[in-house]
Amino acid sequence: MRPARSSRPRTRTRPKHDDAVDGFVVAVDRGRYTIEVDGPPVTAMRARELGRKSVVVGDRVALVGDTSGAAGALARIVRIAARTSVLRRTADDDDTTPEGRLERVVVANADQLVIVSSLSDPPPRTGFIDRCLVAAYDADIDPLLCLTKADLAGPAEVLHYYAELDLPHVLVRPDSDLAAVRDRLADRVSVLVGHSGVGKSTLVNRLVPDADRAVGVVSAIGRGRHTSTSAVALRLPGDAGWIIDTPGVRSFGLAHVSAESLLHGFPDLVEGTVECRPNCEHTPNDVDCALDAWVAAGKADPRRLASYRRLLASRAGEDTEN
Repeated sequence: MRPARSSRPRTRTRPKHDDAVDGFVVAVDRGRYTIEVDGPPVTAMRARELGRKSVVVGDRVALVGDTSGAAGALARIVRIAARTSVLRRTADDDDTTPEGRLERVVVANADQLVIVSSLSDPPPRTGFIDRCLVAAYDADIDPLLCLTKADLAGPAEVLHYYAELDLPHVLVRPDSDLAAVRDRLADRVSVLVGHSGVGKSTLVNRLVPDADRAVGVVSAIGRGRHTSTSAVALRLPGDAGWIIDTPGVRSFGLAHVSAESLLHGFPDLVEGTVECRPNCEHTPNDVDCALDAWVAAGKADPRRLASYRRLLASRAGEDTEN
């Protein structure tokens, strides 16, 4: 015989967890979360009451259960604090496929996006940098351009390309003391993104000597190998802030960014659109687009307009990242 169903009425009342411990998510691995608290790091899992809410590196959460950090201990994440920022990217810019519509939250609560690009081996790719700038402005995160391998090539060409943006930058050489970099990172939560092989993991290991991030090499065709496999937050020495190292990426899809918002990543072109007709799409097919005259008058670099239009075309599935 089957036991009778319980007559106990269901309730929507949930515990308030007034005794919950605040923490900061520093790593995610297959449903287990490493949380930084006042004491040893805690391993936790999501509480069922969170529903479908995702937990990502950078989230500030509340924990209950065993928060001792002892081996084998497991706590529960019962609350996620409101995020101050969310950095997103999509797998691709083609929204006609399930993969292209897949939006990924890279990190939460970062206030600075450090775009790591090497000046040589592999060479800098301004198309990728432009995409990262769009993502940063869309998420209301301050961008910082970090140019590595400055011993192999000079930064003049890249800096000239961004001359109109007032984009802050730092140069990194193998023998540099990183003082300028540390100043930019101090007291902030900074997320590092970059192509594989640009020296991002090497930079992280220099900033946080005990980080022990894997370092790869650049292949003969100028492409780096993926070395970091998951995002991880690392505290800078002296409690001077946090850096979040992310896996090397080959693309930074912007399908989640509207066509109108793409222009935010090109502030040097914004004023040039004032004379455009209403609903101008700013593509080469718009014969009345004022951006062409703006560039022809020397008020913006033509390469910037070309990059902007490539992003527009890429969102429509007409082009790929350059």
